[in-house]
Amino acid sequence: MEQTKWGRPTVASVDLEAIRENVRNTARIAGPDTGVIAVVKADGYGHGAVRVAEAALDAGAMMLAVATPEEAVELREAGLEADILLLGASPVPFARVASEMGIIITADSPTWMEQVAGEAPDFGRPLQVHLKVDTGMGRLGVRSGEDLLRMYRTARAAKIVVDGVFTHFATADEPDNEVWRKQASGFREAVALLPERPRLVHASNSAAAFMHPDCRFDAVRLGISLYGIAPSGFVGEHLPFPLRPALTLSTELVHVKRIGRGDTVSYGATYRAASDEWIGTLPIGYADGFLGGLGGQDVLIGGRRCPVVGRICMDQCMVRLPREMAPGEPVILLGKQGDEEIRPDEWADRLGTIPYEVVVTLSKRIPRVYLQGCGEY
Repeated sequence: MEQTKWGRPTVASVDLEAIRENVRNTARIAGPDTGVIAVVKADGYGHGAVRVAEAALDAGAMMLAVATPEEAVELREAGLEADILLLGASPVPFARVASEMGIIITADSPTWMEQVAGEAPDFGRPLQVHLKVDTGMGRLGVRSGEDLLRMYRTARAAKIVVDGVFTHFATADEPDNEVWRKQASGFREAVALLPERPRLVHASNSAAAFMHPDCRFDAVRLGISLYGIAPSGFVGEHLPFPLRPALTLSTELVHVKRIGRGDTVSYGATYRAASDEWIGTLPIGYADGFLGGLGGQDVLIGGRRCPVVGRICMDQCMVRLPREMAPGEPVILLGKQGDEEIRPDEWADRLGTIPYEVVVTLSKRIPRVYLQGCGEY
């Protein structure tokens, strides 16, 4: 949704220079022999896939990655010519579309590969695939060397290009552990089985890219940290460089009133004023991704933390103000104001989830505004 001059003031601002900086810093620590794959699935983790993809490529990312066929097609139809890897499962009929549009897809089972191979001779262009190895995630991919070789040989016989092989770590964002070591070892063994090493061997997500240099291989997949968010608290404490958050979620006070001691606020009358108070109304609610579990969460007004009071409504919520303020006063829900900052992990802690979920659930009815460092465009 685009911002208008007459619409509500709730906006998600995305700093594209932050995206570029996170790509450049990741490329620097990964080294000259390892590329950066920018993961822009889920509409760029809620930031806007096309604009984020453009910024990441501008900063040197070698490839884009998405989760669904629709996401891959969206990028192509937006005019992006870079390599696009579909990480998720592909319906067999999509293979033809992928070959026509130059989209690389994941081969996750011998049966799938055999079905696609049966149609591949009729494709106008060679299909490219990355073979998925399940080393312990229990999701997509093959677990045995026999199945991996079967996929590889089927692809080669059908003149399908095996462009890559990859896996995904389940515990890379935790302190060094046996699960991760077993996965890393198993992946190396799987790659060694292939008669010919593909162009791209990749395994590292954001956490592994930062924490496990020996598993960077030919490329790292920069997902959550592309957006300046640490994968976990542990990784955040051991980052090789400071991540630069790209997202600021802001709004304004639209109504201010004084209530008396004993007066209640919002549904269920769950909040009762202990004394005379100033209450401000914000035009954002759970339909926007400011979920009900964020009751009591602070927002920033005038450089100070102000708590949400009462239940969050579908489209609005109320905050307790330190004093009388005028409608139009800027409010930050995610981001910095003065010396204070609220990050997605603060919301995640309150919601009992992870920061990934916080940003991807921000509704599309919140306009995204794109900034180049300090200016809108």
